[in-house]
Amino acid sequence: MTHTLVLGVGAGLVSALLFGVLLKASALAITLYLLAPLPILIVGLGWSHRAALAAAAAGSLALAATVTPFMGLAFAGYVALPAWWLAYLTLLGRETAGGLEWYPTGRLLGWIGATAALSFIAIAVLSSPDYASYEAQFKKLSHSLIDSRDPNTPRPAPKATPDEASRTESPQGDTAGIDSAPAEGSPSAPNAKPDDVSRDELADAFATVVPAFAAHGLALLLTFYLWAAGRIVRISGRLMRPWPDLPSTSMPRTCLAALVGAAALSFAPGYAGVLGVALIGSFTAVFALQGLAAFHDRSRGRPGRGLMLFGLYLILFVTQGVALVALTLFGLADTALDRRRPKDNPAP
Repeated sequence: MTHTLVLGVGAGLVSALLFGVLLKASALAITLYLLAPLPILIVGLGWSHRAALAAAAAGSLALAATVTPFMGLAFAGYVALPAWWLAYLTLLGRETAGGLEWYPTGRLLGWIGATAALSFIAIAVLSSPDYASYEAQFKKLSHSLIDSRDPNTPRPAPKATPDEASRTESPQGDTAGIDSAPAEGSPSAPNAKPDDVSRDELADAFATVVPAFAAHGLALLLTFYLWAAGRIVRISGRLMRPWPDLPSTSMPRTCLAALVGAAALSFAPGYAGVLGVALIGSFTAVFALQGLAAFHDRSRGRPGRGLMLFGLYLILFVTQGVALVALTLFGLADTALDRRRPKDNPAP
């Protein structure tokens, strides 16, 4: 037990170091930061979830003591605890009449979606405990992104210096302001820039859906981290559960109910609504993975399967993920219809 905890502490310190290099803000630092959950997942899958929990605690305390308390909390909420939780669920099993039954990969995929959304909310609340400041920051960010993509964004005219103002001042006094006032429809008149209004509305709408995109990407990353850690631990011979048949992964229908609940929650005010939007994004990601697994499963034994899979991944690469929409719909239909699972083997 002591050896396991020591390994966990070491893995937590390595993970904290990978997370902390993000402060360097370089390309290499970002790459290393993306690898931060792997040490915790590896020690959790290879030894025990207690080692992963020790890693989470050690890494959080180290960052809080050496950098800032915020960094320690951010590491715990966004990296360490999600990695520990997924390692715990992966090694969860129960004794049945037919032997040891491991936690189903379909339910694990559903928990990945929920974990990604909760991780985003955790880092959002830690960054901006006040929802008004969170909303202002995201609106400012979305305005900056939209302006950077549109080089024709109008800039406010520079204010005239006192000398310039005195040279342009009319001798008629205050009545001259009437003639120099902007005409109706001129660029500087109020309500004269409908493109600015539409740009503001677009920026506000983008700020609203940012949590969905962030949680969507995080769910895909968490799935990859768990798969990669499992492969590494399996190669070392320390993986405690047999490698699952991933193409047969089938999410329970309760995940459909969770997606519907997330859609209803997205209309709530404050962080509750943000959580709903994040859940929509993360669950669409895992349903896309469900669709990918269903495609692998349904193509087994068919002639030209390798060519079909190559074509699918090529389309995903060329469209830069746009084809994930079709996979998401396929995953939703596969979960709702539930036609892959034999009738004599109900969902666990």
